[in-house]
Amino acid sequence: MTDEARRERLYAGSLFTYSPSPSSLKLSQLARELTEEAFHPLDPTKLHEDLPVERCAEVLAVLKPKFIHHPKSKEYIQGMLAEFGCDPEKTYFDVPRLRSAFPDDYLKSGIAYAFHPHRDTWYSAPFCQINWWMPVYPIESDNCMAIHPNYWSQPVKNGSNGYNYDRWNRESRQTAATHVKADTRVQPKPEEPMALDPDLRLVCDVGGLYLFSAAHMHSTIPNTSGVTRYSIDFRTVHLDDVWGQVGAPNVDSACTGTSMRDYLRGTDLEHIPEEAVALYGS
Repeated sequence: MTDEARRERLYAGSLFTYSPSPSSLKLSQLARELTEEAFHPLDPTKLHEDLPVERCAEVLAVLKPKFIHHPKSKEYIQGMLAEFGCDPEKTYFDVPRLRSAFPDDYLKSGIAYAFHPHRDTWYSAPFCQINWWMPVYPIESDNCMAIHPNYWSQPVKNGSNGYNYDRWNRESRQTAATHVKADTRVQPKPEEPMALDPDLRLVCDVGGLYLFSAAHMHSTIPNTSGVTRYSIDFRTVHLDDVWGQVGAPNVDSACTGTSMRDYLRGTDLEHIPEEAVALYGS
């Protein structure tokens, strides 16, 4: 399947899962090495047993930006784009983020925010955005991420009309590490009861990954596995789809602003042309 055909399927609600590639294995190994170095001599998957939650948040506040800005992170993503059939000249990606989901109620806010059911398009993501998600350590069905496919075309009353991406970056993103016991930042959330079952939980190998549309409803499931889940995600857009304003349908998103300026070209890390950004709002 070509990347163009895959994108069409993704915009229609399909999901794709893949075995590890050379570059995806390198990216997950980098995340693992940085995580184990940061929490040495503790086992990063068992921090809730030995480490005060405040100290854990402090370490994550240093570790996660370190992974984002590590020079190898972008290099490995560039390798992944080629390995998975993307045109690096027209495919743009944002920086990879290291996520953590701790067991029980150890740390669920701020720097380790446990995401409620949401679409990324509630957070000013373009409808041509494709999400890439991969585990750093082995995962199970009780500590992975859930996708809620019944809501692909079913609208949900939500608070996205009060969200602006630029304002979030100015006022809320930088304070993540200070929200340890509870997260008081205003974020788009469902404003009506939802039926989250059935859900879809894809369990892939370390270095394996799956792709899904930013318009898919997804959430962080309660971690009942007894071990912390670490994962990596990043997002891509294809320049032809950006110019053509092609993507998944909008069933209930009403946010303002755009994350389009976050994307870097797969060849030389140049940003998307400002003229293209202007099509999606300031």
